[in-house]
Amino acid sequence: MTLTIGSLFSGIGGLELGLERAGLGPVLWQCEIDPFCRQVLAKHWPSVTRYHDVTSTHAWPHVDIICGGFPCQDLSGAGKGAGLEGERSGLWREFRRIIGEVRPRFVVVENVKSGKSRWLRSVRGDLHMLGYRSRALGIAAGDLGAPYWRPRIFVLAYGFSDELRLESKWRSARSSRRLRWEGQAKSRDDGPTGRSLSLTFADAERRALGRSGAREERKERTDVDASDWWATEPNVGRVVPGIPRRVDRRKRIQALGNCVVPQCAQKVGEVIRTGIEGEART
Repeated sequence: MTLTIGSLFSGIGGLELGLERAGLGPVLWQCEIDPFCRQVLAKHWPSVTRYHDVTSTHAWPHVDIICGGFPCQDLSGAGKGAGLEGERSGLWREFRRIIGEVRPRFVVVENVKSGKSRWLRSVRGDLHMLGYRSRALGIAAGDLGAPYWRPRIFVLAYGFSDELRLESKWRSARSSRRLRWEGQAKSRDDGPTGRSLSLTFADAERRALGRSGAREERKERTDVDASDWWATEPNVGRVVPGIPRRVDRRKRIQALGNCVVPQCAQKVGEVIRTGIEGEART
């Protein structure tokens, strides 16, 4: 199975790296405005086309997956709370425009959990208006055995035409207790789509794992070798395991603070892969 990937707000490539590790890929293009991050991308994806600015590029090659973690400064609880109307997080509008122009089969959007009330419903509503169903999957690095929590939300979106074939497969794929569908238990309907999820995801909600449970589970896990999975643990704050240490310290800390943990993105990619492989067998 081969799916092509395009990445927006790429940073140093943690999101697309995780999707590649899940068996998806290759990456065809990336877009990142920061010069230091573009140098890191150029080293690890030397043959990939790179764009500088999402606001000034309009000829995007077609890809099967568009992924990206748009800026969180106006969404995070640490910011001023301007939300999607803010100067930085408002770049979601460009993300939305590009999805509409490229029409990928799948979309993966990542952002902070702490400010989900400022973005999650609106983003899913925009995806629905573009013709996509979506699911919001909450994954923390701590869920996967990391020595810190770092919760994030990944929105998986896919075309209406794929819905019936993929829904049952994806429900099976996310049965791991370390993955949670976000926002399903509090509402009868699926956000802007109006589809009832009370029965569809009842079992998933019962298996939802809270923060304290995740910490206890990390102590008991035997299926992941921590010395391998979290081998690179830099001795500075705002770390992302799996990313090399040998880069400029100041720039590195800033880039890591904005980076998607590849292991979390890999889990999202495995959900997509499992759904597609299940579809192929039916």
